[in-house]
Amino acid sequence: MYKRQLLISLSILGILLGFSFDIFAQQKISLAGTWELKLDPQDKGLREHWWDVSYSEKVKLPGSLTENGKGDDITLQTPWTGDVIDSSYYFSEKYAKYRQNDIKMPFWLKPTKYFAAPAWYKKTINIPENWAKKKVVLNLERCHWETSVFVNGKFAGTQNSLVTAHQYDITGLLKEKNNEIVIRVDNRIKIYIGPNSSSITEHTQTNWNGIVGEISLEAKASTNIEDIQIFPHLSSSSIMVSLALNQARNQSFKGKVIYQVQSLQGNKTFLPVQEEAVSFSTETTNLSTTYRIPNPELWDEFSPNLYQLKTQLVDEKGIIISEKISTFGMREMSTIGSRIAINGRPIFLRGDVDCAGFPLTGYPSTERTFWNKIFTTIKSYGLNHLRFHSWCPPEVAFQVADSLGVYLYVESPLWANQGSAVGTGGLVDDFIYKESERILKNYGNHPSFCMMSYGNEPAGINQNEFLGRWVEHFKQKDTRRLYTSGAGWPILPENQFNIHSDARIQRWGEETNSIINKEKPSTTYDWRKRTGGTANQPYISHEIGQWCAYPNLKEISKYTGVLKATNFEIFKETLEAKGMGSQAEDFLYASGRLQTLCYKADIEAALRTPCFGGFQLLGLHDFPGQGTALVGALDAFWESKGYTSPEEYRTFCNTTVLLARLPSLIYTNQDNMEATLEMAHFGAKALKNAKILWQIVDEAGKVQRKGFFIKEQVDIDNVQTIGQLKESLSGFTKAQKLVLKLSIEGTDIKNSWDFWVYPAKLSVESATGNVLIAESLNPEIIQQLEAGRTVLLLPFSHVKKGKGAEVKVGFSTVFWNTAWTSGQGPHTLGITCNPKSPIFSDFPTESFSNYQWQDIMSHSQAIILDEFPTSLKASIQPIDTWFENRRLALAFEAKVGKGKLMVCSIDLIKNIDQRPATRQLKYSLLKYLNSKAFNPTQQMEVSALQGLFESKK
Repeated sequence: MYKRQLLISLSILGILLGFSFDIFAQQKISLAGTWELKLDPQDKGLREHWWDVSYSEKVKLPGSLTENGKGDDITLQTPWTGDVIDSSYYFSEKYAKYRQNDIKMPFWLKPTKYFAAPAWYKKTINIPENWAKKKVVLNLERCHWETSVFVNGKFAGTQNSLVTAHQYDITGLLKEKNNEIVIRVDNRIKIYIGPNSSSITEHTQTNWNGIVGEISLEAKASTNIEDIQIFPHLSSSSIMVSLALNQARNQSFKGKVIYQVQSLQGNKTFLPVQEEAVSFSTETTNLSTTYRIPNPELWDEFSPNLYQLKTQLVDEKGIIISEKISTFGMREMSTIGSRIAINGRPIFLRGDVDCAGFPLTGYPSTERTFWNKIFTTIKSYGLNHLRFHSWCPPEVAFQVADSLGVYLYVESPLWANQGSAVGTGGLVDDFIYKESERILKNYGNHPSFCMMSYGNEPAGINQNEFLGRWVEHFKQKDTRRLYTSGAGWPILPENQFNIHSDARIQRWGEETNSIINKEKPSTTYDWRKRTGGTANQPYISHEIGQWCAYPNLKEISKYTGVLKATNFEIFKETLEAKGMGSQAEDFLYASGRLQTLCYKADIEAALRTPCFGGFQLLGLHDFPGQGTALVGALDAFWESKGYTSPEEYRTFCNTTVLLARLPSLIYTNQDNMEATLEMAHFGAKALKNAKILWQIVDEAGKVQRKGFFIKEQVDIDNVQTIGQLKESLSGFTKAQKLVLKLSIEGTDIKNSWDFWVYPAKLSVESATGNVLIAESLNPEIIQQLEAGRTVLLLPFSHVKKGKGAEVKVGFSTVFWNTAWTSGQGPHTLGITCNPKSPIFSDFPTESFSNYQWQDIMSHSQAIILDEFPTSLKASIQPIDTWFENRRLALAFEAKVGKGKLMVCSIDLIKNIDQRPATRQLKYSLLKYLNSKAFNPTQQMEVSALQGLFESKK
C-alpha cells in the first residue's frame, strides 16, 4: 500500500515538476549580442548624463573592449595597473629599438588595445507582457570592475565586486516596449587592493573593460527563494538547508516549501519529498530544515559523488511560484593533528597556483570546456588541488571541479602589498569582508570549494589582528571549509592551516646558497625542522619551485587572441642577434629537463616530511607576467612544452609515491650505495601486501641488481619504511650512470633516481700526457702555445667583470626570473652540450644538467663569448637568462699560434680528490686533449684571450 501511494505521489510530483519547468523556462531573457558603445576617457559621462545621449559605436557582449578592437594603441605612456619592477626597459639601450613605433615589451604579454576609464554600453529590449507584476533582476556576470546601471533614464544602482555577478533589481523601472538599459563599466582601480593582484593586473589576466559572462534579465515572483545554503552532516546522514525567502514590502505569504534531493550518480535516484508549511509577512525570512540522506555517497577526489536539491515555494493554490536547484556534495573538511582531512580521512594537497592568466582572451572564461581542460590536465600530472591566487573563479569552474573531484582553495581578490595593506580600518578592510561574504554566498554549496583565505602575502602592521578576526568570523559563519589568514603568511593561532614558504629547496634571496645549489646531491633532506615538527596546524608549502625553462619560441604563433607575445619576440630577436637562434630548441629541452629535476626534488622533499600537509607549485604552467616567469612544464595555454610528460610527473607526484632516501647520488666504486626505501600513500584506502620491486639498471638498460620487499600494511600516511638497500659498487669499474628503479607489482606506480659511480683509483696525472696545465696566460705559457704545445687553461676565479664574472652560475635553473627578482642568482638555466663529443668519452652525460654536474657548476665561472665570432663554439655551454642571451661557455677550444688551447673555467684543481664527478670530467678532458680528436680550427689571438681574464696574483 505504501509503495503504491509513493508511486502515485511521485507521479503527481513529476507532473508538478514538468509544469514548473514550463513556468520557469520562459523567465529569463539573454541580453547577449550587439550593444551600443560610448567610450568615456575623460570621465565626463556622469556629469553630462550619458545615459540619455546617442552612442555611435557598437560592440559584442559578452566580451571585452579589447576583443572588440576598442581602446588605445599601446605606447610608453600607457597607464598600466601592474608594477614594472625592472624599469630598465624605459631607458636601457638594449631595449631602444623596442620602444619605437609598435612597441614590444619584455615584462608581460602585450594587449592589442588598452582602455582604463569608463565605457558606456546601451541596449534596447522588449519584455513579455506577463512580466508586469514580476520582480525583474538584471544579471551581469564577470564585470571589470565597477558597474552603474540606468534603466529608461533612471538610476538603478552601482556595484564593484570582482568575484560574483553584479545583480540589479530593476523592478518598476521597466515598461513593455523599448526599454533602454545603459551600463557604465569603469575598470580603473576603485579600491587600492594591490597593483599586482591577479584580479586586476596586466601581469596575468589584464585590466580589461567589459562584461564577459552571462548577461540576462530574469523575472521572479514577488515572493521568491532568494538564497539556499546546504550544510552536510555526515554523522547524522543529513543536510541542513538554510533558506532565505524574499518578498515585497507590506505583503504576506502563506504556503509551503517542497524539498527533494536527487543523486546524480548511477540511476540518479530521487529521495523522498519533504514539505514544510510556511507563513511570513516580512521582506526577508530565514528558515532552516534538516533533510535525511540515508547511506550517503561521499564526495572526494576519488569519488566525486554529487547530489541535487530542488527547492520549490508553493502558494496556497498549489502553484509553484519560485524554484531553485542547488548542487552539493556530502563531504566534510577538518584537520587531524597536522593533516587536512576530508570525510575523516587524511589528504595530502598536491596543488598548482592559478594566477588568472588567459593568453587568448585576457579574462577568465565562463565556458565549461575551458575549465575541463585545466582540471583534467592537473589531474593527469598527479595533482589534486588548485589555488586561485588573489582572485576567485567564475561559477563554471566550481561546477567542473565538483564533477572531477578537485580541491579548490579560493582567495578574495587582494594582494594587499606593494603599497596596499590590511588592518588599516579603511576601504580595503571593508572590501575584504564584503567580497569574502559574496564568495561564500554564491559558491559555498560547491563541495570542491574546500579552503579559503583573505588573499595573497599581505602587508600592514596590524595584519595579524585583522586577519585573525577575519579567520574567526568565517570559521563561525560557515563550517563547510577551512580558513587561513593569507597565502604565504602570517601564521596565526586562529588559522586552521598555514601556508608558508620555508619548506622548499629555494627560498627567496638564497640564490646559490640554497639546498639544491650548495649541498651535495642527495634525497635525504626534508622539512621537519623548518615546519616545527608535528605542529597542530597543517603546513602547506607556499609556491614551491618557481623553476624556469628557456622560452619556447615556437609558442609565439599560439597567441592569436588579444594578447601578443612581444616578450618572446624580444627574446627570439636577441638570441638570433647573438648567433644562437639555431639553439633555441636545445636551450628549451636542456633547461626543461633541469627544471623537471628541480621540481622532482622539491615535491619529493615534501613527500618525505613527516606529518606534512602538502604543497602548492608555482607552477605546473607558466606565469606570463612579472618579467615573464616560465616556471611550468606546461605553457600559459596549459599545453606541454615537450620535455616532460604527465606519466613522468606522476612517478613523483601522485596519490601513491615510492621514495628513496639516498645520502648521496655521487659515488666511487669503493662505496656502497645505501638507500632507505619509503612510501607516501594518500589513496582512498589502505593497501595490503604490496610487493615493491627494486632494480639497479645501467645505461644500456641491463638490470645489474634486483630484489623486492613485501609491505603487508600500507596506511594512509607518508614516511612509511619499505626496507633498506646496501649494495656494493665495487663491480662497476668504469664511470657510468646507474638508475635505482622502484615499482609496485601489478600497478603502474613507479619511481626512479639517477646516480653515478666513478673509479676511485683514477690517476688524473696519467691522463695529462703532453698537455700543459696552466691557470693564467703568463709569458711562458704564451710562448709554449705559439711553439705548438697543447694547453689546458684553467682561469677559474680570474674571469673579468664584463667578461662573465658577473654571471651567477649555479646548478639549478633560474628561480622565477632575473628581472622580477632584481638579478637573484642563478642567472643560468643549466648547461647544454653534445654528449657524443669525445670530450665526454670518459664522463657520461646527457645533453643537459643532471646531478653529476652539481659540483662542477657550483665551482665554475661563465665566460662571455659575445665579442668572438659565432664560429667559436662552447664545448660546455651554460644557458643564459633570456633577458641577456649572452653566449656563454665553461669550456671552449681554439687554435693559438701553432698551439692548441682548451679554456675551461671550472675549478679542476681545489680538493679534486674529494670531488669524484669533477675529477672524472678533468680526466676525460685531458684524455681528449691528448687524442687526435682534439684539433681546434677556430683561430684566436692571445691578446683577445688575455682580455677575458684578470692577471693571477
